[in-house]
Amino acid sequence: MALNTQRLQFPGHSGATLAARLDLPNGPLRAYALFAHCFTCSKDLAAARRIAAELAREGIAVLRFDFTGLGSSEGEFASTNFSSNVADLVSAADYLRHHYQAPSLLIGHSLGGAAVLAAASDIPEVRAVATIGAPADVGHVLKNFGASLDEIERSGAAELDLAGRTFLVRRQFVEDARAQRIKDAVASLKKPLLILHAPLDQTVGIENANEIFLAAKHPKSFVSLDKADHLLTNQEDAAFAGRIISGWLTRYLAADTPQGTEPIEHVRVTETGEGKFQNVVQAGSHRLFADEPENVGGLDSGPSPYDFLSIALGACTSMTLRLYADHKKLALGRIGVDVSHAKIHARDCEECTETERGDGGRIDRFERVVSIDGEVSEELRSKIAEIADKCPVHRTLEAVAKIKTVVKSQPQVTAR
Repeated sequence: MALNTQRLQFPGHSGATLAARLDLPNGPLRAYALFAHCFTCSKDLAAARRIAAELAREGIAVLRFDFTGLGSSEGEFASTNFSSNVADLVSAADYLRHHYQAPSLLIGHSLGGAAVLAAASDIPEVRAVATIGAPADVGHVLKNFGASLDEIERSGAAELDLAGRTFLVRRQFVEDARAQRIKDAVASLKKPLLILHAPLDQTVGIENANEIFLAAKHPKSFVSLDKADHLLTNQEDAAFAGRIISGWLTRYLAADTPQGTEPIEHVRVTETGEGKFQNVVQAGSHRLFADEPENVGGLDSGPSPYDFLSIALGACTSMTLRLYADHKKLALGRIGVDVSHAKIHARDCEECTETERGDGGRIDRFERVVSIDGEVSEELRSKIAEIADKCPVHRTLEAVAKIKTVVKSQPQVTAR
């Protein structure tokens, strides 16, 4: 679902080169977001990719990067701490500001959630902040150190096995973590805050979400991630989080250009790279997916092309009938239209003329059932059927349409 991903590099707080990916939407861009990953994770965590993709679907570009000493970024992890992560976030925002556009949204996962809460006051363009499974106290991360914590405090450093990797952690990391006051940062945030947390999170307990929520000023929102685990390893959980964030954020961003305001109205359909058939569709200010059912190799994430044709016919029929009823001042009840599509042999088409049946080959047949709430006389029933046939989409489908195809090269977006 991630649409157009660019590999980038920029200097972090210490001058070390940080590796990043910028997920760009196909189509008009509304805003930029900055994503901070969890402790010892990387920008390529499956949940980060999925969330970035959901935001890209809504026209929001997402920069996700590896903190100093992690993933593909340069630097030594042993020399970093929570404060350096916050400084890296500010560096990432500076990079976006100078080369693209300053981020309007900060998203942080786990310890990255605490980092975006701390960094928000240093990035004035940020309009909203979202956290996922974030701790209310940075010192919470020290619970992962177990018995090694005593060794770090006693000897000044220790090697820890975290998430299957070995990291050298020094005393300065521990001292820095204990010195942080995240709830104070939350109390003075003065920006809309969205808190997402799973009640069954075994890594960062749900009580952390409660503490952050109570410390925050309005506007603030909390959304439960139900049975998700801390890393959102189930792709549906990650996608849900992404949809919630993107839907919530749109109220704090300028709207997409409404239909009818541009000289040329068109629909843009572009592959997303997720699954075999998934495409993102943009029509004016409206964004949605087109896909195929799972039984033919799709993800079933949106209507199929023929579903869209049926939608067009049904919607046009309903609108045409409503215009007719209003014009004639008919007290017509609520209108519903069911449309089904099938390919049948022309000789089996009862509505077709002999010419249309031709050699008996297969043709497309749409069956439309119009439902009206309340009683409808037989005379009005016949008139409704007649008016339904005047729907412009109906006429288009019955006419011989001409389609002109132009093929052009699309320049690749490059980092600036």
